[in-house]
Amino acid sequence: MRKPKPAARRPAKTAGFGKLGGRLRKKRARKPAGSGFRLNVTLLFMEALGLIASAALASMLVLGNAARLFTGSDFFSNLLPFAIGVVALMAVAALLLLIWSKFRRWLRRRLAILPALLSIGLAAAMVEYVFNAGYTPVFTHFRALVGGKEQAAATTLSHQVYAAYRRYDEADLQKIMERSAQFDADIKDAALRFKLDPDILFGVAATESSFLPRDSKDGGHGLFQITAVPKFLLEQARQQLAAEKLSVFDSRHNAFIAAATLKHYLAEMNNDLFLGLLAYNIGPKNGGLKFIMEQYGATDFVTMQPYLQQLPRDYPIRVLSYSLAFRLWHQDGKLLAYQEGDNAAHIQRIGIPGLQAAL
Repeated sequence: MRKPKPAARRPAKTAGFGKLGGRLRKKRARKPAGSGFRLNVTLLFMEALGLIASAALASMLVLGNAARLFTGSDFFSNLLPFAIGVVALMAVAALLLLIWSKFRRWLRRRLAILPALLSIGLAAAMVEYVFNAGYTPVFTHFRALVGGKEQAAATTLSHQVYAAYRRYDEADLQKIMERSAQFDADIKDAALRFKLDPDILFGVAATESSFLPRDSKDGGHGLFQITAVPKFLLEQARQQLAAEKLSVFDSRHNAFIAAATLKHYLAEMNNDLFLGLLAYNIGPKNGGLKFIMEQYGATDFVTMQPYLQQLPRDYPIRVLSYSLAFRLWHQDGKLLAYQEGDNAAHIQRIGIPGLQAAL
C-alpha cells in the first residue's frame, strides 16, 4: 500500500500578505540605491566645480600672457596671432576634456571619490599659484584685455598713484606715520561709523595737514583742514559723536566731520573714488564738482583732469599715494621702496586702498 505523498509546503506569508508584502520588500531594497545616487551626484558636483575653477583660472593665465605678448594694433603682428591663440586654446581645452573623461573612468574603477578629489586638488593648486606666485602682471594684462577703455583709464591712474608713492622720501613718510599714531583711534572710529576705508581717511589727513593740525591761510582748520561744510553734514557728524556742539579744533570732531563730508561726495559721484576725493577737495565753491563736470562735459576723472588747475588735479593721486603708504604700514609694519627687488609686485598685489587689488 502506497503511502500518500506529503503535501507541498507553501512559503510562509509575510505579515503584509501577498502583493503588499512584495511591495514592502521592494521598497526596502531601493533604499541603498537612493543613498548611492545622492553620493554620486555630490561627487559629480565636486568634480565639475573643481574643473570649472581650474579651467577659468588657466584661461585667464593663457589669455593674459597672450595679451602681454601680442600687445599692439598691427593685424599680422598682434591681432591675428592673438586670434589664433584663442582658437588654439579652445582646441586644447576640448582635447584635455576628452583625456579627462577617459582618465576618470580609470580613477573610478579604483575608487569612486578619486576624480572629485583630483579636480578639487587641481583647483586648489591653481588658486595657490594665482595668489602667491607672481600672477599679478598676467592678471593685469587680462583685466586690460577685458575691461577695455574703462580698465585702461583705471590702470593709468593706478600707475600715477604708484609713481607718486615711489617719489616720496622714505624718512619724511616715516615721520608722517609716527605723527599719525596719536590720531589713530579717532580716524579709525570715524571711518567705521561712516563705512569708509580707514587708510583712505589717513591719506586725506596726510595730504591736508601731514598730521600737524593747524589753521591755514585759506581758512582750513585742524587735522583735515575743514573749511565750508554743509550744515546737514555737520549734523550727521554731531549725531555720530553724540555731542552737543562740534569743534573743528577738536581732532576727533575734525575727523568725524571729514568722514561725513567724504562719504557724501563719494555718494554724489556714484562711489567713483577719484571723483569723490576731487569733490571733497573742491567743496561747494563754484557749484561743486558736479556742476563743473556738467559745464565741461566731463564724464570721469580722466576727462576732467585737463580742465583743472595743478593742485586739485593731483589731489586724489596724492591722497591715494599716502593711503597706499598707510596700507603698507598697517599690513607689513614698514614702508617699502617701490623700486627695490620684488617690492613693486608685492605693493601692486596688496593694491591701492579703495581700488580693486590686482590680486
